[in-house]
Amino acid sequence: MPTHLERSIGLWGGLGVMMGIIIGGGIFATPAAIADHLASPALILALWAVGGLLALFGALTYAELAAMHPESGGVYIFLREGFGRCVAFTFGWSYLLLTKPLGAAALAMIFADHFVPLAGLPRPSPDTPAHLNAEVWTTIALLTLLTIINVRGVRLGAAVAVALTSFKYLVLLGIILLALLLQRGDAGNFAPTPAPGPLAPALVPVMAAILWTYDGWSDFAAVAGEVKDPGRSLSRIYFLGIAAVIAAYLAINAVYIWIVPLPDMRPHDTIAPLVVHRLLGPESAVVVTIIILLSVLGSSHGSVLTGARVSYAQAQDGLLFRALAHVHPRYHTPDVSLWVQLALSIAAVWRLKTFEALAGGFVFTMWIFYGLAAGAIFVLRARRPDAPRPYRCWGYPIVPALFVLAAAGMTALSIWEDLANPDSRGMRTLPWLAVLAAGAPAYWLWTRVQSSARTSR
Repeated sequence: MPTHLERSIGLWGGLGVMMGIIIGGGIFATPAAIADHLASPALILALWAVGGLLALFGALTYAELAAMHPESGGVYIFLREGFGRCVAFTFGWSYLLLTKPLGAAALAMIFADHFVPLAGLPRPSPDTPAHLNAEVWTTIALLTLLTIINVRGVRLGAAVAVALTSFKYLVLLGIILLALLLQRGDAGNFAPTPAPGPLAPALVPVMAAILWTYDGWSDFAAVAGEVKDPGRSLSRIYFLGIAAVIAAYLAINAVYIWIVPLPDMRPHDTIAPLVVHRLLGPESAVVVTIIILLSVLGSSHGSVLTGARVSYAQAQDGLLFRALAHVHPRYHTPDVSLWVQLALSIAAVWRLKTFEALAGGFVFTMWIFYGLAAGAIFVLRARRPDAPRPYRCWGYPIVPALFVLAAAGMTALSIWEDLANPDSRGMRTLPWLAVLAAGAPAYWLWTRVQSSARTSR
């Protein structure tokens, strides 16, 4: 029976997986939320460029770490090598039990939210029981289908990712080209408008929204153990993928502003339907919904594919139940980890039922670990200066330092904003910090139990 995952992801498959996770429904909805806070189109485009550069800096940092340790597990592996098993365990157990099930379920819930009205199914109310909630059942069905696809093989999963990513990228290019051909924009929309509020407080939610829309590049490290020729391929996948996303995001945001001025964006939850409506007329509503559905489907698929690899790697280290390290004898995939991830995601959907509740602490907790994992590059450069490094991070030490500082700044600002908010008073961030703080006692208990089990044999 195999104990390791097969290296079967090439350059195009890797680009499909990574870009597929990044390009989701966010790029269609985030610009309208940003317009609520800012009045300068030039500043908005500049912040999208800054967010892209931060993602690129993180990707270049992770490329060195992933090429140095080309194992499935991603952030978990970097934390283990840089800061030891306790920190890695804290990440892994919270990722298995909370972060990844909530994140995967939240993405699938966005799909269900758009699919249910398109299919003519009744929209649930907040009081609708889970067993009568069409969105809950649609989410569960989608997560189950994606898990089956990924259990059947990483080649199949990568092929699906390439197809969905190609569609999403072509859609973005199609909207850009359509706008240029029809020439229905107005250059005057790029002039500053009256500010909706002070600039400084607006930067926190705006950057959080932008970084959320770029999020997903870090998940690709979780499948590093299944990439062909990782020393060469990983850095190319990271750089080419992030560069292509930055170009597409800057161009599509410029088109959004060209077609729809900022004041017109503010009343809307998502901007893509309004843009396409102005380009093609009211008949385009169904087309836009299908585009969003397929975009979110791609992100959900990539999230399911990469998430189980963390639990698999941790179980291989003996820091989770050994069954989670099982590899399917025929398909060479971490099948038990995938099924457990599905079960926990279904439990989260059944219990919480809404996107807002599911998304809860996903972004907040992950950026803490993103920064810590990137910091491992400094530890390993100092501790293992002569270790083989097939790829060395461009711009070291400035590039990884800027990324670590940005992650720390986002975390600090999120806590500050939460504490200052009279509606939450810290309850959106402090409970998640308590969960992370419980990691060290949980690690101590786990190692004690494992040690007692070995002694009694």
